[in-house]
Amino acid sequence: MKAKPCIDSLAVKISHVLPPDTNSHGTLFGGKLMAYIDDVAAIAAERHSRRPVVTASTDSVDFLHPVKEGDTICLEAFVTYTHHTSMEVFVKAVTENLITGDRKMCATAFLTLVALDKNNRPTPVPKVYPETEEEKWLHEGAKKRAEYRRQRRDDSKELAEKFGTDLPWKRGK
Repeated sequence: MKAKPCIDSLAVKISHVLPPDTNSHGTLFGGKLMAYIDDVAAIAAERHSRRPVVTASTDSVDFLHPVKEGDTICLEAFVTYTHHTSMEVFVKAVTENLITGDRKMCATAFLTLVALDKNNRPTPVPKVYPETEEEKWLHEGAKKRAEYRRQRRDDSKELAEKFGTDLPWKRGK
């Protein structure tokens, strides 16, 4: 497979923040923003791999600034690193007041998505290469983030084994 530059996977999503999207504080629901993040990341990963994808993990989504009703939210996503069947995708979200032009970075996130074959099994993806200084910086940090994800996944598996599927009031019976 021929390697592709990061920019080839760029996906952009822009939406108005409307009343049904907001909480009692008049700001965008965090879960709504997380859904937008997952959606735009999947588009970037599919654009890179030209395969269906599933989300394998979402690193901590850091909410940096509230998104107010009436503003817009613009999300940009692109593949920063690839492994055999997985892709790390960086997403940034910027809110804008269209009247004043005031823009603020409101969230950042990294997601890992896996490409699937026709049998819904993981399948190889093309390598990705950075071109800009920002892309190079993200690419260089990807192995460290991947190791952190592996450790976090191992911790999650341990938690799952410890707590199991029983309801709390049935444990120990």
